[in-house]
Amino acid sequence: MAFYKIKNVGATCGRPWGLHIDKTADSMEVDKMAKILVVDDEARIRDIIKQYLKFEGYEYDEAANGQQAVELFNKYEFDLVIMDVMMPFVDGISALRMIREKSTKPVILLTAKGEEYDKVFGFDLGADDYVVKPFSPKELMARIKAVLKRTHITVEPKEQVYVYKNLSINPVSYEARVNNKKLNLTPKEFELLVYFTNNKGIVLTRENLLNEIWSYDFYGDSRTVDTHIKMLRNNLGEYRELIKTVWGVGYRYDEI
Repeated sequence: MAFYKIKNVGATCGRPWGLHIDKTADSMEVDKMAKILVVDDEARIRDIIKQYLKFEGYEYDEAANGQQAVELFNKYEFDLVIMDVMMPFVDGISALRMIREKSTKPVILLTAKGEEYDKVFGFDLGADDYVVKPFSPKELMARIKAVLKRTHITVEPKEQVYVYKNLSINPVSYEARVNNKKLNLTPKEFELLVYFTNNKGIVLTRENLLNEIWSYDFYGDSRTVDTHIKMLRNNLGEYRELIKTVWGVGYRYDEI
C-alpha cells in the first residue's frame, strides 16, 4: 500500500509541504509527502512526535514495539523510521537489523543518555542518525529534514495562510497580521496562536500546551502558559476574545 499524494499536497492543519524525490538519472521530480513510522513503547512520546509531524505536514503511522514496526514496515511504504532503542518484545536495534535486511530507508534511533554502545552498534547496523532522550521535538524535526535531504527527499514549504475576518496567520513566513498590520509576536506566542487555530473548539490544558509548545521535557511553572497567553491576547487586540479561558481546565480557541 503506497501513501503517495501527487501535487498540491498539504496538511489539514499546520504547515503544508511539497516533497520531491529524484527517481531517475535525469532527476525527474515527483511530488510526494513523506510517510514516517513512529516507534516507541511510550504512547505519550509517540503522541508528541505525531503532533509535530502533523504540524510539519508529514504523514505518519505508529508502532509500540519493534515487532509491530517491522510488520508495518514490511506491509506499507515508509520514507523514514523514528525508533526507540529500548522497547519490549523486539528492541530497536533488533528491529533495525531486520529492516536493513530488506531496505536502506533512513532510520533515526531514539536513545537514553549514556547508551554509547547502542549508538555505535546502531551506526554499524546502518542507523542514519541518533537523538538522545529527553529531546526537543523541534530538534527532532530538524534532524528528520536533514536526513530526508541527504536521502534525496527535499522539503519545500508551500504557503497555507489561515484567515479569519481581518486576522491572517502564515506558518511559513512566521507572520500574523490584523488589518494587514504585522503583529509583534514572540516565537512562543506565534506557536501558541498556530496551535490554537489548528485545534479550534478543543479545550487545551496548560499541561498540554507546555508539552506541545515548550516540549515534553519542560519543567517550568504552568503560569508560563498564562503569561504568554496574556501577552498573545494583548497583541491580538480586537481578536483577543478568540482565546477563551475555560476556568479550572485551560483554554479554547473559538471563532466568534
